[in-house]
Amino acid sequence: MLSVLPVLLARCLLVGLFLPFSALDKILNFGAATDQARQAVSSGFVARLLVVGGFCIEIICSTGILAGVADRLAAFILGLYCLITALLWKQFWTIRGFRLRGRRGHRELFWDFLKNVALGGGFFLLAFGGQAGGAGRFFSHPLTSSHPYSQRTP
Repeated sequence: MLSVLPVLLARCLLVGLFLPFSALDKILNFGAATDQARQAVSSGFVARLLVVGGFCIEIICSTGILAGVADRLAAFILGLYCLITALLWKQFWTIRGFRLRGRRGHRELFWDFLKNVALGGGFFLLAFGGQAGGAGRFFSHPLTSSHPYSQRTP
């Protein structure tokens, strides 16, 4: 039982941003989330659809990762989600006068971009495993579980 705890803790830390915080924020601040999504798309309907879709991805995929059910596919989807949100909403390169030094350089947006990209990389590592052939195995059997809480040795 004790050997399962580090794996569970690592998975909780990985999805902790989404479940419950980001998902709950989308519920409590739906209007603000929709306004933020509207920055990437001009349609209010599409913005609301993006927020609801993001909420579903965060809940379903985080739960799959924690439960170990189709966890590799869930991690792959969350990895894509992190990269897409970084590219759509963390566009530090579009800010006029962006710089990494000083008070008004928008450094926090740059770091948010990098955090999203790094988190996506963590999810891809979970999806593909740490071996060279992991991506091929994932794409040939995307719905399989990594059996994260199994006591067997590989």
